[in-house]
Amino acid sequence: MTNPMLNPQHVRETLRNLDVRPTRGMGQNFLIDRDALQTIVSAAHLTPSSVVVEVGPGLGVLTWELVHVAGSVTAIELDTRLANRLARVYADSPNLTLVNQDVLQTDIAALTQHKPYQVVANLPYAITSPVLRHFLESANPPTSMVVLVQREVAQRICAQPGDMSILAHGIQVRAIPELIAVVPPESFLPAPEVHSAVMRLTLRDKPLIEPEREAKVFRILKAGFLHARKQLGNSLSGGLAAHGIKIERSDAQAALVAAGIDPARRAETLSFAEWIAVTEQLDIS
Repeated sequence: MTNPMLNPQHVRETLRNLDVRPTRGMGQNFLIDRDALQTIVSAAHLTPSSVVVEVGPGLGVLTWELVHVAGSVTAIELDTRLANRLARVYADSPNLTLVNQDVLQTDIAALTQHKPYQVVANLPYAITSPVLRHFLESANPPTSMVVLVQREVAQRICAQPGDMSILAHGIQVRAIPELIAVVPPESFLPAPEVHSAVMRLTLRDKPLIEPEREAKVFRILKAGFLHARKQLGNSLSGGLAAHGIKIERSDAQAALVAAGIDPARRAETLSFAEWIAVTEQLDIS
């Protein structure tokens, strides 16, 4: 069955009728590429028993695919005009539930009733990182997330030691990321100035660290990344001071050595296990 939402002229007319002007600040770019759409759906491995949460359904292009393959779809849309239109368009789709609110203000565990689910979405660029963290850190995180995001963001999240970032650690502590495919600007209306990417996050059986220890490790990690291009032996004490933790440079260097880390290394080269080791050597509350 052909998705009727993919026609560019239909998208333009619908936006005009709704008086919706896509803005860069909101990251509103509407997907019009059938191949990209199929890549997203295929990467999610959906079945008739799948429970899906979609974020930012917009005009319902991806929604149309989801309601035809998944058993249950909950779509969260902030824009009331778009949400009202989706309610009319999908009035005959009993497996779709529409939620007109800010996803970042949504209690995910309550919404999903603490049951297993997947996230499948074309995420607005402006809120990609907060949305990913909001789901992964909820009391009921998804078993997987297949999302269309800015390519550079996907690459940062999927990075390995040598090119790590705070964002990469923040996601990878709970999920295993995988870049599935790159999507060109012309796949959207309006076309963004950057490429996008389909990324899959698979929830770990358990996080890389216990919740009660996580905050402490990330305090140290963020301090290390404050001057990410400098050698940790020279920058870590300064980064800690900026976060309200006073430690002599010599003590920070000694902690690195005790953790088995060369003080000449930079923050981006450390694995999360190494940040845990550094934290264990630093006497901070």
